[in-house]
Amino acid sequence: MMTFGSYLLTGFAALLAVPTAVFLFEVLAASFLSKAELIFDAEPDPRGRVAVLVPAHNESVGLQPTLADLKSQLRSGDRLLVVADNCSDDTAEVAASMGAEIAVRNDPTKIGKGYALDWGLNYLAANPPEIVIVIDADCRIEVGTIDRLATACEKLQRPVQSLYLMTAPIDSQINHQVAEFAWRLKNWVRPLGLSALNLPCQLMGTGMAFPWDLIRSAELSSGFIVEDLKLGLELAYAGHAPVFCPSARVTSSFPYSAKGARTQRQRWEQGHVGLILTKALALLYAALKQRNLNLLALTLDLIVPPISLLGLILALAFLGAGIAWFLGFSAHAVTISAISLAMVVGATALAWLSYGRDILPLKSLALIGPYFMSKLRLYSAALTGHRVSLWVRADRDKSDPSPGE
Repeated sequence: MMTFGSYLLTGFAALLAVPTAVFLFEVLAASFLSKAELIFDAEPDPRGRVAVLVPAHNESVGLQPTLADLKSQLRSGDRLLVVADNCSDDTAEVAASMGAEIAVRNDPTKIGKGYALDWGLNYLAANPPEIVIVIDADCRIEVGTIDRLATACEKLQRPVQSLYLMTAPIDSQINHQVAEFAWRLKNWVRPLGLSALNLPCQLMGTGMAFPWDLIRSAELSSGFIVEDLKLGLELAYAGHAPVFCPSARVTSSFPYSAKGARTQRQRWEQGHVGLILTKALALLYAALKQRNLNLLALTLDLIVPPISLLGLILALAFLGAGIAWFLGFSAHAVTISAISLAMVVGATALAWLSYGRDILPLKSLALIGPYFMSKLRLYSAALTGHRVSLWVRADRDKSDPSPGE
């Protein structure tokens, strides 16, 4: 019985070593191999017509800066469409005042960004563009981003994902430095590492460009809370894996309040972990059966949970294996867990040295403890059945009258 228990513990530790190794290789590739920052510069040559699709749910407060950024980057023949989805504010009126086309959708039985995107595509179908670019309604768009995305998408005929970063709002109630670094790690460092290895990246929900025929054939009508992640995996399964274009940049801000930030994180992490539990094995099988390297890479990237959660699981595994070793079980599980834990810590430190010191200086590392404790409360809430399932607007500004997520 003790031998069987040793095998189980060792197998579990080896299983956890897989996402740990994926995370380490991504960070190493981003830190030492990446030249992806130099690709996909916009070209002055004519390109296909672009439709920028902006799904918006009660976004009138911050919509104007987003639309102003977009309008300044459109060429003749391009279109700007705002889908005012189940709005109770004046989102549609604000968008119209900025010169955007408006598609209003009201269906409280079907709430989700996917439904809004599908509605927008149906609106565009009467006069379809060559390229569709999806931008969230609360984003700022760096100059040249639309042309860079369109150029890359047209050349490759594949989905293209911009660099999407989150920043702390001015006068926020909470310190977002650790969260900002964690976001960089997920949305910049790891995709950059995959790109350096000539592999695709996950879709991130905004700053995404698609060839019209490809996005029109995708199944978008759902309330899935991480619809972007799911869509990228489905496209990779069909042979159209997304490409990372870090020279195109989109930014947004974290929620202003602690409640909004907590609910936002819960929604993201709940959706990600749910996708791992429900889809990862099937996707891994499909990738191996198809010999689809791109799908395999994205599936392995998918199974890397949020780093705080991965670190917590590894620490508990190490502790449990240590107790079992003390009771007479094999030391193999302890060794593997210790190595995995060291790999996560080392890779995170390397990512911080390469990409995080400007937003998380050495003097601010003490903030990691409170951040980790907030994550423990989040995971505890998830385990006790608290779920977030609706597409709601984040409280991005201290003057925002909405209650946050």
